[in-house]
Amino acid sequence: MALVSAAVDAVLRDLEVFGRENDAHTADRNRKMLNLERETAELVHILIRTGNRRRVLEIGTSNGYSTLWIAAALGENGILETLDRDGDKLAEARRNLARAGLDGRVRVYHGAGTDIVAALPGPFDCVFFDADRVSAPDQLALLLPKLTRGCLLLADNALSHPDQIAGYVAAVEALPGVSTTILPVGKGLHVTCCP
Repeated sequence: MALVSAAVDAVLRDLEVFGRENDAHTADRNRKMLNLERETAELVHILIRTGNRRRVLEIGTSNGYSTLWIAAALGENGILETLDRDGDKLAEARRNLARAGLDGRVRVYHGAGTDIVAALPGPFDCVFFDADRVSAPDQLALLLPKLTRGCLLLADNALSHPDQIAGYVAAVEALPGVSTTILPVGKGLHVTCCP
């Protein structure tokens, strides 16, 4: 059985091709899509879906590839809040969400991640960190009072960029009662379950 509908999967497959071609021919890191690998996106989808998450925050939208996976996992009763500082990529993400019929489940924010995180009221039962890894510890600190009991924290690039994500990992592992692991899928997914 497929994880997502045929309509959503068609958009995802288009984005996979576009992302690979764009990133292979673009030297400017800011113009790269840097989308998740499909196996990582599928795992994020399953973790959110089986955890019956209802309010998710995604930090780092890009063109909406992971956004589509998360929104599809939430179903009609959930809401995804996603943010990115790149207005052009957010415009692409909005178009992709509309193409997949998932735009009604997603609130999109444009601006600096830490500023938006500070302003969002919460509560969140899952947060996916997939943007500026250096500011993730500050964002986590702002989010702590806004997290539900049993919140799931996810962060990509745990194996591909261990030095850059080290501050986030240390901040998470310093929290009382958390359970963490790094799953060797894609570029490495850091998974934390809060008490």
